[in-house]
Amino acid sequence: MVRSGFDHEILLLQGGGALGAYQAGVYEGLVEVGIAPTWVVGISIGAINSALIAGNPPERRVERLREFWRRMSLDVTPPLPVWLDMLRPAANYMAAMSAMAFGIPDFFTPRFPPPWFADDGAEAALSMYDTAPLGRTLEELVDFDLINNGPVRLSLGAVNLRKGSSVYFDTDTTVIQPDHVRASGALPPGFPPVTIEGEHYWDGGVVTNTPITYVADQRPMRTARIIQVDNFNAQGELPRNLAEVSERAKDIQYASRTRFNIDRLQEFGELAATTRRLLDKLPPELKSDPDAQKLARVCDERSWMIIRLINRRASRFGAVKDYEFSRTTIEEAWAAGLEDVRRSVAGWDDLQPGKAGRGVLLYRPTEALPSVPLAEARAAKQAAIASRPH
Repeated sequence: MVRSGFDHEILLLQGGGALGAYQAGVYEGLVEVGIAPTWVVGISIGAINSALIAGNPPERRVERLREFWRRMSLDVTPPLPVWLDMLRPAANYMAAMSAMAFGIPDFFTPRFPPPWFADDGAEAALSMYDTAPLGRTLEELVDFDLINNGPVRLSLGAVNLRKGSSVYFDTDTTVIQPDHVRASGALPPGFPPVTIEGEHYWDGGVVTNTPITYVADQRPMRTARIIQVDNFNAQGELPRNLAEVSERAKDIQYASRTRFNIDRLQEFGELAATTRRLLDKLPPELKSDPDAQKLARVCDERSWMIIRLINRRASRFGAVKDYEFSRTTIEEAWAAGLEDVRRSVAGWDDLQPGKAGRGVLLYRPTEALPSVPLAEARAAKQAAIASRPH
């Protein structure tokens, strides 16, 4: 079991559609080692996973996540044996096209007639799919009374459509209902905006797909372990064709300046620590100066650990990977998240409060895991096919 000496245990979950199964696997790994978040922050599919975690008692969370992802997964083709693995990309593409054409019954359904035939301004004219089924699924699998009155804080990122600004529905200030979760995942033009108290909201990933900046603005929060789970990897190889161009562009877009935001957070932590040391050197007559007191208020002496888990597995699904819901792919993504925790968690006990001093320390355990470049993966696959008996 990983020790917890932190005031706050925070789990951050990005958007990413079908890739969210990786986050569910990570959460199962956290349960195995005894890490229980006190605050879960999510965007889009991360918001759905977050609601399933905060809206169920600890002993039922993994079970509810499994049930949700079972309902999301599609059996459009039978499981392929190893010797037919070369057909897997085609099967994956069929699953993605099935989701696009027919939807997923417990998540979203296509509009009929299509939106082009709806009157301007009607909800049916604003999206390709209807997400009412997701609302019903959430009501069945999530206890919203527990969310709003339980021990786990929940924050869901969305975008105010009129203002174009990022908004967070937070149980500290808002009574969370299924529509708040749907709003966080209302990615246009696929899904419609969700209306809450007269305002219209889109998916939080339209502005930023990672909620680290929202957490950084919360004070006071002296010690915190922040486990950030990224569905998209900002780093990758040069694409070789248009399919890989589309995938690479999506990875960069939805990695959403995560590295930049964390760098700024670390720089702010260092600046705050430096300012505190400078204030401590001031003579008493200057410490009461209004400017010195204003500076003192931003020096909260935080000691934060950010553990960043990134789904770095090479994709064979191209730009459709976030809506490729085949059962095999969902199970593989879940297993990858679980494996990343199991293989990296041994070093987490060393990351205790004070290790970073005053400031923010970033730890990227999956960067230390063995990774196979895409070109090498292709070469290994081709060699394996060539060596098979004919």
